[in-house]
Amino acid sequence: MPNQESRPTIHIPGTTSHTIAPRGGRHSREGTLRYLKAGTGAPLVLLHTVRTQAEHFRFLIPLVSDQYTVYALDLPGMGYSEIVPGASYDEPAMRAGVERLLTELDLHDVTLVGESLGAVLALTAAADLPERVRRVVAVNAYDYRDGIARSSVLASVVIGGIITPGVGRVIAQQEPKPVLRRILQGGVGDKTAFREDYLDELLQVGRRPGYPTVARALYRSMPSLIAARSRYPEVKAPVHLVYGENDWSRPSDREANRKLLPAADFTQLPGTDHFISLERPEVVADLLNAVA
Repeated sequence: MPNQESRPTIHIPGTTSHTIAPRGGRHSREGTLRYLKAGTGAPLVLLHTVRTQAEHFRFLIPLVSDQYTVYALDLPGMGYSEIVPGASYDEPAMRAGVERLLTELDLHDVTLVGESLGAVLALTAAADLPERVRRVVAVNAYDYRDGIARSSVLASVVIGGIITPGVGRVIAQQEPKPVLRRILQGGVGDKTAFREDYLDELLQVGRRPGYPTVARALYRSMPSLIAARSRYPEVKAPVHLVYGENDWSRPSDREANRKLLPAADFTQLPGTDHFISLERPEVVADLLNAVA
């Protein structure tokens, strides 16, 4: 559990907080994982986006917890999951965290729902664990060149600086509230959907010792997320690709994934952007509840 000094500032009604201990000995690069749990029914695992955490689904969880037992994971090093010095934050390492949740809790018949980074991990984890995954809902898969840097000129400049060798370490330690607000608001059309209390929560997490290193590693992990697309055709479970009309991905990116997953359902949501679970959680909930 988070210690008293780093307790989450947002509570989602009906949720409880839990942890999964690392496997292996003292030289393991795994850390403790934190997740939120709510509801009853078949298991639904929620995987969040870059630079966010389980509270990203604060509005979605109450809409689906009557139909599902919901598990919202803090991906390795993010939110209140443990930061392990020297750990990798490339796609395979983050996927391993997702698979630890499924295997350590012995979940079966799982619906994996990921947004952005989480969508990539939902697809690759499903490829690895076909016996556990019932279906995948991949929302705005984050698997194309530049990623969040496409959201605005400011994001392009800041993220470009963070991933630059040498000086990037210094830039990553600087996270002024107005800058983070502007960058993350680039993922919503309605700027009020990215609420101030959530921004404050993300800034609190960003002050955890070692977090700037995690954030920098995540922004630099884009090549591994692009490479992960080669795993998509291995997914045996039914897949639903969901994109916001104004997502950072381009039509060519979306079409490329449709070709990799020709049997997948495909939905493009008018008037939505990258952070659909913040801006239009009821749309995602309707998709999930319709097939519960």
